[in-house]
Amino acid sequence: MSSHILIIGAGFAGVWSALSAARLLDQAQRGDVRISVLAPQPQLRIRPRFYEADAHTLQAPVDALLDVVGVDFIHGHAQTIDSAARQVGYVDADGQQQLLGYDRLILAAGSQVARPAVPGLAEHTFDVDQMESAMRLEQHLHSLAAEPASPARNTVVVCGGGFTGIETATEMPARLRAILGEGNLRVVLVDRGTTIGAALGAGITPAIVAASEQAGVEWRTGTSVVAVDAGGVTLDNGDYIASKTVIWTVGVKASPLTAQIEGERDALGRLRVDPHLKVVGQAHIYATGDVAWAAVDDLGNHALMTCQHAIPMGRHSGNNAMADLLGVAPVIYRQPKYVTCLDLGEWGAAYSEGWERQLHLQGQEGKELKRQINTVWIYPPAADRAAALAAADPLIPIVA
Repeated sequence: MSSHILIIGAGFAGVWSALSAARLLDQAQRGDVRISVLAPQPQLRIRPRFYEADAHTLQAPVDALLDVVGVDFIHGHAQTIDSAARQVGYVDADGQQQLLGYDRLILAAGSQVARPAVPGLAEHTFDVDQMESAMRLEQHLHSLAAEPASPARNTVVVCGGGFTGIETATEMPARLRAILGEGNLRVVLVDRGTTIGAALGAGITPAIVAASEQAGVEWRTGTSVVAVDAGGVTLDNGDYIASKTVIWTVGVKASPLTAQIEGERDALGRLRVDPHLKVVGQAHIYATGDVAWAAVDDLGNHALMTCQHAIPMGRHSGNNAMADLLGVAPVIYRQPKYVTCLDLGEWGAAYSEGWERQLHLQGQEGKELKRQINTVWIYPPAADRAAALAAADPLIPIVA
């Protein structure tokens, strides 16, 4: 009787899990393990780029890729996980409830923007967390051109000064000019940090300051948004900023599916995993990408919710789930080198290395590297069986 590896999610971690599992099965010359990916659509959505315009184009179809390596794609939304029965309940493309059994489950369901109970936040803010929400923001921005000019129409407020907030804010002036022309436009970034770029450390702060000044992005530091309404935002110091476009980027949390699996979690809801990415306390479930609380080294650092970590984690989780079924040795996940490349709009980008984020490239030199990362490196391989399987080797050096 054949065994079944079920992967929930077709993001970076999910796709690379599938390819890596298929690679090890191919090497073993076995045909008795079925590999399936369950996801809402057969495409890898390039989520790190959703701060850009034309969000609808930022995806890569994976149906042909999965097919060529022998992975089944199941169109549906996972809803329940029964670890005792080893079953996943999902809603299929026709809206029907279905059940899938598994021998090994790889949870690669990703993360979502955190939405705290701020009055008006749910009703009056946009985000760039998912393709649909990024497209909704883009449609809204274009609709502003039909409205009469006013401070509220011409002002965008970005809430949160982390990676997503900074990239969204520094890209926004050019996006607004393309739609509204060269009028009196304003982009305000509200962040609780006491200094500009505080969340990213001192190493790249000068680059963030320079890019913000060139783009005209205003920082309101040391403050938080306490309410949002149809006309703007109220800050905790009592100030009110009139704006018809408020973008929320403050924090993320792991997929709510993690709550259905017994195990230890971190503050972001991620499941604690062992060095093989198996959920601690679970015999048949692996977690990978944004749902995994995984050590990247022996110094206390853990993977972040980024594709930089999700891609190699996928290579390891898929390999190790298959190794578990085949009875061969798993591979330990470690990713000691950490880098960042922060897009900073027309000014360029900032590339840093190390957890202390030491700046190595900036400006247009950094921008060229960012373009390479965003348009080539993070995309899945072509639908060529040999090349795709070779690219899924977990022992490939992660950062040169």
